[in-house]
Amino acid sequence: MLRRAFQFQLKSGCAAAYERAHNPIWPELSATLTAHGARNYSIFHDEASGRLFAYVEIEDQGRWDVIASTEICQRWWRAMQPLMMTNPDASPLAIPLREVFHLA
Repeated sequence: MLRRAFQFQLKSGCAAAYERAHNPIWPELSATLTAHGARNYSIFHDEASGRLFAYVEIEDQGRWDVIASTEICQRWWRAMQPLMMTNPDASPLAIPLREVFHLA
């Protein structure tokens, strides 16, 4: 299992809408994540800065990368675009974090 972590940035005043959108997350998106080997996916919010910290365990980097090209992921990105900083293709502006410590 591979561990991945990254940060996102919410737009000001969008925290409540972002949280509502994830509770519950679209069943089709959840099924796609699971089908592509994603497990133990959590997102945490730093209210002071508006930053989101995401952690996910994946079975394979290639399978994880394929998720971005699925129709459901593309639709999710467009739905989240008004709430967070994004790239021109509507994908979240994600800052990958390098693991420096792990206690198993």
